[in-house]
Amino acid sequence: MLVFDRTYLVPGTRVCVAVSGGADSVALLTGLHAANSLPRNALGIGLAAVHVNHGLRAEAAEDAAFVQALCERLGVPLEVSPVDTPGHVARTGETVEEGARTLRYGVFSAYLSDGKADVICTAHTLDDQAETVLMKLLRGAWTEGLSGVHPVVSLAKGKIVRPLLGTTRAMVEAWLGKTGQDWREDASNVDPAYTRNRLRHHVLPMLREENPSLDRTLANLAELAREEEAKWTADLGRLLPQVLLPGKPVRGGGRAVGTAPGEAGVAIEVERLKTMDGATRRRVLRAAARQAGARLSFDETDRLLALCGFRVDATVASKPGTVLALSQGLRAERSVRELRFSGSGGRTAPKVT
Repeated sequence: MLVFDRTYLVPGTRVCVAVSGGADSVALLTGLHAANSLPRNALGIGLAAVHVNHGLRAEAAEDAAFVQALCERLGVPLEVSPVDTPGHVARTGETVEEGARTLRYGVFSAYLSDGKADVICTAHTLDDQAETVLMKLLRGAWTEGLSGVHPVVSLAKGKIVRPLLGTTRAMVEAWLGKTGQDWREDASNVDPAYTRNRLRHHVLPMLREENPSLDRTLANLAELAREEEAKWTADLGRLLPQVLLPGKPVRGGGRAVGTAPGEAGVAIEVERLKTMDGATRRRVLRAAARQAGARLSFDETDRLLALCGFRVDATVASKPGTVLALSQGLRAERSVRELRFSGSGGRTAPKVT
């Protein structure tokens, strides 16, 4: 039997599997169907499937037909959802990978919001986790990025879960071979134009020569990062209301909060920052920037630390009146007592990980 995490697959749960037609998703669907059909100890779940046609490949119609035939054979209801990835990319400036992912998870969220299922299962494997963590590391991610693919993501309605996250791609293909089940190969999975493919086919094989357990090591790093993030989220939830101040101080006491675009913002007293250890100080600065609508890079955070006098940076003056223009339209201004953030006027939307 294929090994998968049953934590969120309790009896009575309505489960929808995202099936692309590739090996991982086909194995997840057939594995869950087999476990649900056992004469004893059956899962007892309601099983359905969804296939997203991204409109990117000439073979997309054949992929959809393959998934349709598989679901008909298994007796699993299927919903096929076409999306316009090229159009979305042209409108948003996202990469093809980012755009396809955004649209795909939009379909999943709508499926759950419409009450068609309690859980969407995606077929991310241990290999996917290792690739994601390494890719995030190379791009300079903070610990929230190094948390990689999360085993479960709770949405406004329903959950997205990854039951195969502890299973390797080799185990998946072995299961398919044992059961005689074929799958669709996506030619884009070997296209070196995509970062993930270069890591998968060139970088990771070399690194595994140094550490044969590299995939598990990177997955362990992701788990540690998730635990760290959970702790910091709780700690900051208690701390931020005490240290973040709305708007600007006014004569006679109180604070004025602007409502025009770019006027709303938050401030932190520099003296309060001085009482914090380095790790907390960085977290508070980044959280303040998030409330003002932007995500800070490592270098931007260092420039803010220099603005407050905690680091030396020849390009940043640590004196009142200094203004830093940061990414996403964010402005940071140093006053005599405070560091003030303003600018983008809206919070960045969270991403499903």
